[in-house]
Amino acid sequence: MTRVCLVGKDDIELRYELVSRETAREALATYDLREPYQNAVALESVSLGSAVALLNDLNWYLVRFVNTALIFDASVSDEEWLSRDLAEAIRDNEIDPDESGRFLKVYGVADDELLEPMFVTRTGHELPEYDLH
Repeated sequence: MTRVCLVGKDDIELRYELVSRETAREALATYDLREPYQNAVALESVSLGSAVALLNDLNWYLVRFVNTALIFDASVSDEEWLSRDLAEAIRDNEIDPDESGRFLKVYGVADDELLEPMFVTRTGHELPEYDLH
């Protein structure tokens, strides 16, 4: 399974915005929507390709209501999430999955909220600890 997590903009309620609009509601109708973090919507898809296709279908809404779209696919990494652009490049064979992890956005998590990201460049196998909060 491939997981998708959409993190909403601060001034809107993401789940409401998505399910209150007919086109988005229909695109999401077959998915079990969850809220793993405050103002985030998560779901499981069958593959990386179908996750990217879903985000493409929801693009109008993503531009208006989403800060970050993340995709997790265990065939690429068993620990790290992909940005939408990186997932699309891997799906299209533009980037090899093994070469996808040099530049990172590391999030802190407090209670049920994602904290502001820390941008880092991987220089070895270890990830730096989140230290912005």
